[in-house]
Order: sequence, then structure tokens, then C-alpha cells
Amino acid sequence: MKNLISALVLILSFCIFSIFISINMRTRTVLNVDSPTKIIIDLDNDKIKDSNETICIAGLEAFSTEPDEKFLIKYSKSLHLSKEDIISLGYLAEEFSQKLLENRNVSVKFTQETTSQCKLANITINDLDYGKILKESGFGIVNGKIGNKEKFNKNLEQARKLNLVILNHHSNKYHTLTCPYGNAAHDKILIPKRQLPKGAKPCKFCNKQQNKLDKLKFTKSMHTFSNPAIPEIPQPPLVISKGNLKVLYTDFTKTLKPSKECSNSVCKTLVQLTNNSKESIDIAIYGYDNTPAITNALQLAKNRGVKIRFVYDEAFNSSNTYYKDNNIITDLSVASKSDRSNSVSQSNMLMHNKFVIFDKNTVYTGSMNFSNTGLSGYDVNNVIIINSKEIADLYTKEFEQMLNGKFHNQKEKLNMQNKFLLGKSQIEIFFSPKDKTSIRIIELIKNAKHYIYIPTFLITHAQITNELINAKRRGIDIRVIIDANSTNTRNTKHAILRKNGILLKTENYAGKLHAKSMIIDDEYIVTGSMNFSNSGENKNDENLLIINDPAIAKSYKDFFLYLWTKIPNKYLKYNAKPESKDSIGSCSDGIDNNFNGKIDKEEALCK
Repeated sequence: MKNLISALVLILSFCIFSIFISINMRTRTVLNVDSPTKIIIDLDNDKIKDSNETICIAGLEAFSTEPDEKFLIKYSKSLHLSKEDIISLGYLAEEFSQKLLENRNVSVKFTQETTSQCKLANITINDLDYGKILKESGFGIVNGKIGNKEKFNKNLEQARKLNLVILNHHSNKYHTLTCPYGNAAHDKILIPKRQLPKGAKPCKFCNKQQNKLDKLKFTKSMHTFSNPAIPEIPQPPLVISKGNLKVLYTDFTKTLKPSKECSNSVCKTLVQLTNNSKESIDIAIYGYDNTPAITNALQLAKNRGVKIRFVYDEAFNSSNTYYKDNNIITDLSVASKSDRSNSVSQSNMLMHNKFVIFDKNTVYTGSMNFSNTGLSGYDVNNVIIINSKEIADLYTKEFEQMLNGKFHNQKEKLNMQNKFLLGKSQIEIFFSPKDKTSIRIIELIKNAKHYIYIPTFLITHAQITNELINAKRRGIDIRVIIDANSTNTRNTKHAILRKNGILLKTENYAGKLHAKSMIIDDEYIVTGSMNFSNSGENKNDENLLIINDPAIAKSYKDFFLYLWTKIPNKYLKYNAKPESKDSIGSCSDGIDNNFNGKIDKEEALCK
């Protein structure tokens, strides 16, 4: 009997111990690295950064870009470092930790300690102790001593070459790391001086102080930091006209807040085309945000007898429809139709087009949603305007299928010519989901000889991804910029592309990089409403254009390279957070940039 009781006690003890281990050792995803020792981990697995999910690494200190006064005093004395040295080491340390941890799964073992800011824990990644990794990197400090002195010295040498400055993007001024005006700025980021945007001006106060300091350093034969020049790329023209073809771009580096004002060329041109219409306006858009200038132009068009027809996206549960002002256009229309269906699966597909046909002769299309963020130039988009009755006829056929209630896979493939010659420009037009657009895109990638540049919201399409990797392996220069939100998209391929040597940056501005495009060999541009995704090709209503025109391709290449140089090279290594100090303007634009229900100061990463 005693043996039985002993066995039961042993089993019970084992179960309690297993439960304890299970509670204290959990595998969860790292959502954000605030500093090398302050990590936000998705403990409740809801993919949202909650206030109680901040973990501090037990028994370890590390350099960061925002060291407290105690850390500064202690290590400036013991390690003979300046404040600039400590912050610059912190910049490298945060890059190291972000690259190692962000969006990776880690195991968490809590200690019994907590602070007002976080829970203390030890974490492991791939069965390796993160604390030990940080200690051995030369960025970690244990009991007041550098973990690896040799690596620390190399890190310090690299940190001093960074020549970091504080950029206040709102004023476009840059400051030294110790400047009180720079540190007081709300919309600020740390950036190597060589990566400053064109036109950035030095703060007069700290620049004067820095000049004095530089002279002092020189006389004492101390370190002076180099400032290697990199080519400046001015903003290229944002409107390109070629006969009956016009291309417009929007630049989110210039517009840090959306607006209902119709001051951007994409909006002004839309109003002008509406005002010039005589007979008909057919509108196929994802949805509408009320923009007074456009609403007024449509009202005037209706008053003079122009027939407006409208198709748009609507959720299965109408209250969940993304754009809330569609009724403004339906009230002005002689006919309208949404893609809402009695079938949940059909209604969950999107009517994602963004095109308007004027007088059955002019097509206005591209990547831009008819929203305040799109029409104001807050997002990066491109718009194509084509004057061609033949092309307008093709778009009208597609429009009328949807107006008659055939959306998504219920549509029929159009048996019409889809290749056109407009002056010297060759244009191919495809409509999802019937035209299987990836076949032609992959053909273009396979035939590329020099470069493929891709400014796009996202890439999740497996076959396009594989073909880009193949192109890279045969020596094609491939560069990609994607929207910061898209690194958390299901099936995103950004990590796979980087792993295979493709240069890929996440953008770091408030607005979205909303284009869906490629530029190939100074010959082709691929553009339209279709994201490079399975849904874009096989489920949603989309239109895609392939334009063969060297002048337009070169202009778009210039615009891409301009954006490329605006985005720091640090975002080749890790991902900018869409609403944080990473993304310029995102903490003061009044927009929920990462769709978590929090805006600006409500967002933990903006505090």
C-alpha cells in the first residue's frame, strides 16, 4: 500500500512539475525589439502588442539608442565612452537584436521578478540562450563588465564610423546626438549622416557647437568621423506624358498626413476628367472616401446629364465594408452594383479594381484607392491615363459584366484583343481572375537581361517569388521595396527573397507603399490594381497593365531609385514598424497605420 501511495505521489509531483515547466517555458513570437534587453513577445498569441507583454532579459544590460542617465554616467566613466559612442553602439546593438529576434519564435522562462515596466525572463531561440548570445556579441554587459571585450572594440570602431545624427523629418533639420532641440523633436529618427534626404538642413545651434567640438578634437588628435558622399538622386518628374498615354506618381516622402483637399495631381486630374465628361462615367473602385472636390464634380456631371454607373466592393456583412462613403456615388448613379453575394466565400473576395471610364474613350486606372490616403498623395501610387476608344471598349466590357452581377469567378473571360499599340507604346491588359496574369509576368521575369525593380505593397505569390530567385541566380539586379505592414502578411515572401540574396527594403514612412508594379530593363512596366498574390490573380476583380515603352520605364526607374535612396540601408536587414519611431510621420498623422485600433500616442511604439 505504501508503495502505491509513493508511486501516486511521484506521479502527481511529476505532473505538477510538467505543468510548471509548461507555464514557465512557452514558445511565442517576438513582435518587437524595443532595445536589446527589452522585448515585446506575443504571450497571448493574438498578434497584438499588449502592455503586459514586455519582457526584460534577466541579469543583463546592453547598449541602446535611449540609455538612461544612470547607464550613461556609469559606462562613460568605466569604459571611457562619450554619449555619442554609447548611442551609436546602441544603434548597432538594436540592429543586431532586431535581426536575430523579430518575428522569430522564442521560448520564455520567467523569473520571480517584475518591474514597473516589464516582466523579467530568460529567452532562448533555436535552443540557444539569447542572453549568452548578446553577451558574446560585445553588446551585452554582465555585472558591469563587457561580455566580449574583443568584439566590443570592433563594435566601437564600427559605431564611430556611423556618424549618426537626429533627423526631425517634420522640419527636415538634422541635429547632433546631444542636441537638446533634436532630442525634443517628436517626429525624429536616428540615421547615418550619409543617408540624410536631399535638402535636409543642419540645426544652427548644434552645428555651431559641433564645429567648435570638431576643432577641439582636431587639436587634441582625437577621432574625427568621415562622411563619405553618396550620389544624391533628386525627385524625378511625377507626371510623364506621351501622346495619348500619361503616367502619374505620388511621393509619400513629401506628404506625411492625409487630407480631403484635392491638391495632388492624381486628384486634380480626376476632377478635370470628370468636369470634361459629356455622356458617361463608369466607376469601378474598391470604395470611396468622400473628397469634396470629386463629389462636387460628380454632382455637376450628373446635373448636366452625364450618366454615372458604379460598381464597388461590399463585405458579406455590409457593416464591415471598408469604405463607408460608397452611398455618395450610388446616389448619383443611374445604375450601381456591389459584389456582395449570398455566398460567404464569394463575398470574401474583393472587387479590388481602381478604374474609371470617361465617355467610353478615356481610362483612368492604376494602384490608387479613391481614399483620402490615396488621393492626397500620402500613399505611394501610380495612375495611368489612356485615351483610346479600343482600350476603353475592353474596360467597358469588363465593367458591364460586374454591373450585371458577375463578379470574381462568375465572370467570363473576354474574347477580345488585349494588346494595343498607342503611338510607340505597346500596352497589354489583363483582368483577374480569368486571365491568369502570372503567366505573362513570369515570362517577363525569365526574359529580363539587366534589372528588375519592384515597388510593391507585398509579394506572396510563390511562382513569381521562385522566378525572381532564379533571375537573381543568373545575375539580374533585383531590388524590392515593400510596405512595412506586409512583413506580417500571411505567406509573405520577403524573408525568402532576402535569404536568396535579393536586396529588399521595407519602407519607413507614414503612408503605404501601395503600388503593385515592376520595372524591367528600361523597357517594361507592370502596374495596375493587382497585388502579387494568389488572391490578386485567382480570386479578386483586378486589372493589370504591361506597358512596353522605354521612356516611361526609365522615368519609373528614376522614381524607384529616388525612393530607394530615401529609405536607409538598415531596412535591408530588418523591418520598419508601420506605426513607430521607425516610420517617419506615423506617430503624428492621425492614422491607424498598423490596423490595431491604436492611433499615434495611443500606440506603444510611439510613446
